[in-house]
Amino acid sequence: MRILLVEDNDRLAAVTSQALGSMGFAVDRASRASEAVDAFAVVRYGAVVLDLGLPDRDGMELLADIRRASSCPVLILTSRDAPEAVVDALNSGADDYLRKPFRVEELVARLRALLRRPETALDVVFRESNLELHTVARSARVAGVEIKLSKKELGALELLVRRTGQVISKAMIEQELYAFDDEVSENAIEVLIHRLRKKLETAGAEIEIHSLRGIGYLLSGARQ
Repeated sequence: MRILLVEDNDRLAAVTSQALGSMGFAVDRASRASEAVDAFAVVRYGAVVLDLGLPDRDGMELLADIRRASSCPVLILTSRDAPEAVVDALNSGADDYLRKPFRVEELVARLRALLRRPETALDVVFRESNLELHTVARSARVAGVEIKLSKKELGALELLVRRTGQVISKAMIEQELYAFDDEVSENAIEVLIHRLRKKLETAGAEIEIHSLRGIGYLLSGARQ
């Protein structure tokens, strides 16, 4: 899942980005509101972490722009002590907030809690044949036995399972799993899907990932 982190403090942004990355998220960083607007124009984000104190524009104005474009969860970061500032943010469409300074572990926990809310449709247990995928717990089981998948493999599997029977393009997988700053080789997606397919086959998963040359990938519910 792609996360947009809007924070102008480089050190805090780096620590937060690393923590979210360790949880399997692909994180795009923006230090200015203008950068966030540009990123939002080309990427469908699963969630936004937004600092209200930005150098070029008030974060509340950016929040309004985000809300007009998307219903994705927005977690606000603020050093503003006034209770009315928090109330205004929540009334303007923020889903949660954290006052600075904060522990990065708490930010990660709050973000995961937002993604578990029913309206986000992200905390889901998908079952397809004998495969069970827990999207927030970030785990997959075949016939009740957990299989070891990398974060990228889990992300690709989630994309395919969410759209079982539909074609997922290589570009879509790349956009969902990799941030702007990630170096992605030309055959990275092919290698990723190959590894995922092998692990599922070895585990005895009764599903199949089909490669459609020049089009993308499709997951069917039972291997023939």
